Amino acid sequence: MTPSLFPADRLFLIAGPCQLEDDTLNLRVGEALARLAEHVPGGVIFKASFDKANRSNVDGVRGPGLEAGLAALERVRAATGLPILTDVHEASQCAIAAEVVDVLQIPAFLCRQTDLLLAAGATGKAVNVKKGQWMHPEGMRGAVRKVEAGAALAAVASGALAVTERGTFFGYGDLVVDMRSFARMRESCDVPVIFDATHSVQRPGQGAGGTSGGAREFIPPLTLAAIAAGAQGLFIETHPDPDHAPSDGPNMLRLDQMADLMSRVVDIWDRVRS
Repeated sequence: MTPSLFPADRLFLIAGPCQLEDDTLNLRVGEALARLAEHVPGGVIFKASFDKANRSNVDGVRGPGLEAGLAALERVRAATGLPILTDVHEASQCAIAAEVVDVLQIPAFLCRQTDLLLAAGATGKAVNVKKGQWMHPEGMRGAVRKVEAGAALAAVASGALAVTERGTFFGYGDLVVDMRSFARMRESCDVPVIFDATHSVQRPGQGAGGTSGGAREFIPPLTLAAIAAGAQGLFIETHPDPDHAPSDGPNMLRLDQMADLMSRVVDIWDRVRS
């Protein structure tokens, strides 16, 4: 692991499908992102989840599981050369996942789980913590300190740290992104701040059969606004055919739209920081 995975002064991107699928899909997305990485100053990190542990319905497709999922992620790295990120949901998963991936991600619903944050920090790997939808920006300082404490307790070098804004609940059907949050979290946490462009347009419980819906048409404008407001990195889930993805399709960006959006993002980044 290297701290440059989350460079504070160069735009970086975390992207990939919501959950791991077969090698054909995983590698198709990974290879497209590897080509895109040439145009992203701070690089691209491939992401995909081995388990979607918080699905809306009990029969929702969750992914291949820990062992098979980590093997699939290893194949993506071998084929693309990209660093790899995946979610962890339990403290016991952290050390196992850290043997394979470069970044451990803490889901928003788990951002206050002390044992999970300590275990992630104890691996010495990079950690990205998503802000819970109910939390104010300054509340994320405690999550960052827990990850750092885990590294200290394990006597390992603390890996790179980042926090991610993914919106705040407004009523029951939408998330709203407060553009002030990027500056506030950067000031309070003193780590790079990422914008989750896809989950910010999620509509919990608004899809068919009580699944999560989404409004992917708002991904580009919110992404551009977040970069202008001070976000240092982006998290964008992408898929060649979101309408037929096993999870989070309504709030994923089509893979063939990524290059155009990132070109616009880099232009905004250069303008506001020149």
